[in-house]
Amino acid sequence: MSQTEQLLIVEDDTMLNNGLCKALKGDNRQVISCDTIGDARDQLSLGTVSLIILDINLPDGNGLDFLKEIKAVDSNLPVILLTANDTDRDIVNGLNQGADDYITKPFSLAVLKARVDAQLRKVVKNNGSECFVDGEYSFDFEHIKIMVGADSIELSKTELKTLHILVLNANNTVSRDKIIDYVWTDGLEYVDENALSVTIKRLRDKLSCKDRIKTVYGIGYSWVTIDG
Repeated sequence: MSQTEQLLIVEDDTMLNNGLCKALKGDNRQVISCDTIGDARDQLSLGTVSLIILDINLPDGNGLDFLKEIKAVDSNLPVILLTANDTDRDIVNGLNQGADDYITKPFSLAVLKARVDAQLRKVVKNNGSECFVDGEYSFDFEHIKIMVGADSIELSKTELKTLHILVLNANNTVSRDKIIDYVWTDGLEYVDENALSVTIKRLRDKLSCKDRIKTVYGIGYSWVTIDG
């Protein structure tokens, strides 16, 4: 890494917060901790945060409400929810609210570190172009150049946008609702969910990537990288 990454931890459990700071700190990586939404909001106003680890149950408000606030300002800022709310309904709700990942307590620090790393490397930006490289797959979304090995693949606009949101969130589940909202932005009030299933099938067939686009039943889809 050539530039410093700044992680913001918003967690009111002091012992856990301190443990996360120690575990996630590293070369070219700064970790800042807050125990309230108010303090986190002040830190975000400085505009230097690369990723947020956010608890849901905080002393001065609900983390999900703060998540909406964050995403309204910067939809590309990765937010990982870290919470004791561990039912399927909680997880689906968190992802639908815009979370990039959802980790339930108790958890493995090794897994958390891997999830953080995955979020921070999900898109490589080179000279202003947005590219994603994973093994034989090379996707240049700015120039609409989709390559599998030496072969150039033609994708429809819908397929391209679906692929884009999946690789933006590589190794993390993207809910069906989030994909539909991202892909079908032409003002349609209703989109048949079967349209997404058909688009996913076409992507798998065109890119020969059935092992990469994983179905997470009841939630959505995930692009799984080689080292994911």
